[in-house]
Amino acid sequence: MLRCLAIDDEPLALELLVDNISKVPYLELVASCSNPLEAMNVLQEKSVDLIFLDIQMPGLTGLQFIQSLTQKPMFILITAYEKYALEGFNLDVVDYLVKPVPLDRFIKACGKAWELHQLKNSQNDPASALPAPGYIFVNVDYSMLKIVLADILWIEGLKDYIKIYLKSTPNKPVIPRMSMKAMEEELPASQFIRVHKSFIVSKDHITAVRKNSLFIGTMEIPVSENYRDAITSIIGKQS
Repeated sequence: MLRCLAIDDEPLALELLVDNISKVPYLELVASCSNPLEAMNVLQEKSVDLIFLDIQMPGLTGLQFIQSLTQKPMFILITAYEKYALEGFNLDVVDYLVKPVPLDRFIKACGKAWELHQLKNSQNDPASALPAPGYIFVNVDYSMLKIVLADILWIEGLKDYIKIYLKSTPNKPVIPRMSMKAMEEELPASQFIRVHKSFIVSKDHITAVRKNSLFIGTMEIPVSENYRDAITSIIGKQS
């Protein structure tokens, strides 16, 4: 889990931030604060891995707050102003989000922090490094839905959505709002392969391969010219 702190002087913005944090399974909210001075008191008593921080606040600004800390956790800046982006990244923040922040963009920023956290832990103690989890979380109807990788048969891309077909519920695909590229980045290449601009398939569930298509059970899925070499590498010979 990532222990996190939320700081924003606007009550509605802070409430929305806390709600977004509650939707990310690996985040644990330690406290929410309306100003950096209040947050300093929290940091003296509790350990924090990640701080979500507004910039424009009365008294001490978010950037001044970062500079004031000797031991710095990770920071994700959330602000209404784009003009501070360069200064923020010069302070090695994980990400810079401009309000209003879409949930999928918020989750992507959290994912960066999670990856950095895992990398740091594995470097500090290689023996404690854990294997990649056998699942992913996707945003469906304002909730983060857990999808077991071994349950995925294939994924079909639409315009702004994708359909994830599962072995457990083959007639009821999961439909999150995300791009095929984003989904492809979430999936381990050892288990999944892109075979068409609109299709990603599970290698374990491929039952037959033709020159321009493959089968998962009775479902025929097209294989485009751009991805044919990848299929060839699976079957170990030229089609």
